[in-house]
Amino acid sequence: MKKAVLVLFIASFSLTIQAQHLFSTKTGQVLFNASSPVEKIAAANNQTDSKMVDKTGQIVFNVLIKSFKFENQLMEDHFNENYLESSKYPKAEFKGFITNITTVDFSKNGKYPVTVEGNLTIHGVTQKITGSGFITINSGKPAVNGTFKIKIKEYGISGLYIGDKIANEAEITVNCKYE
Repeated sequence: MKKAVLVLFIASFSLTIQAQHLFSTKTGQVLFNASSPVEKIAAANNQTDSKMVDKTGQIVFNVLIKSFKFENQLMEDHFNENYLESSKYPKAEFKGFITNITTVDFSKNGKYPVTVEGNLTIHGVTQKITGSGFITINSGKPAVNGTFKIKIKEYGISGLYIGDKIANEAEITVNCKYE
């Protein structure tokens, strides 16, 4: 009798658990833009490591700071040495959730608006952020595109030109195609 109850319990428990899928990429893109009217300050990182769980909406991004590439090598050097101090703070990280993940049908091709909330760590400082974007489903594979803004000084980043040649706010754009 005890064995039959245990088997029924395990069977009913396993039926209530929905399979979840972990999507990942190591070739995501993060764009950084802190341009001002005086100077174009923009970079791209095409080596973003990201993971996303479809059922929970959990999403994580890891970015190596030295992987940001600028058009101007001197600007890239200043970004790494004087502002982001990439030797001391080698990566930026986002950990959060897509708050409306239940509106995304992973079995149906389409473009779904999403909101993301979580913690962004840059330069050793963690701040709560909210961003918006889209998940596009194509043949069961998601792609995430979104944008949010950060106040540079809120992350402990200082420098002579912030607010002058460098904007006070940076726009961050994320583009990831998952497998």
